[in-house]
Amino acid sequence: MMGTPPYQDFQSAHPGIPLHTFAEAAQGADLVINGIDGAHAVQTLAALPSTALAGKTLIDYAVPYRYQQPDEADRPWPTPWSVMPRLEAADTDSLAEQIQRALPASKVVKAFVTQEQETVTHPEQFADGDHTTLLAGDHTDAKDTAAELLRSYGWHDIIDLGPLPAARGMEMYAHLHTAIGLALRGRFGVKIIR
Repeated sequence: MMGTPPYQDFQSAHPGIPLHTFAEAAQGADLVINGIDGAHAVQTLAALPSTALAGKTLIDYAVPYRYQQPDEADRPWPTPWSVMPRLEAADTDSLAEQIQRALPASKVVKAFVTQEQETVTHPEQFADGDHTTLLAGDHTDAKDTAAELLRSYGWHDIIDLGPLPAARGMEMYAHLHTAIGLALRGRFGVKIIR
């Protein structure tokens, strides 16, 4: 959908990077980043062995999109790839909170979700990296781990929005981010001025 080449092509170009199941990858990791489609993330992560994610920082980067619902035809928001999906969780819950409830022994941090994939790891693409990224979570040590990873990517302006319920706003921002990207016809950065 977004121009990502098939996995077989990636694997051929990077034969030294092994392919593991979610359980194997999580078990061997100190830090886990969830990029599983929002509609399947809770079910997939909760199905892992309880030891796979216990005590670990889990950065949730997914958006709880609900794709292709029949009632969307009444109020379509057309995009180049179809109709803009609705958010499954909004206002009173978030995907990040759902993951935290499903995995109470993990330390869930919502981060990366207010950026494009390439911008997360390469913030210097815009204004030499002088723009803002956000995170939220209930565990200070896990938020510190996420912020350290962001700084290693080149982020200088990281705002901690507080406890995990702030993820609701971060996830709902996905619609505004898409609208801005479509209007600008490309990627961009946002700077919070204070």
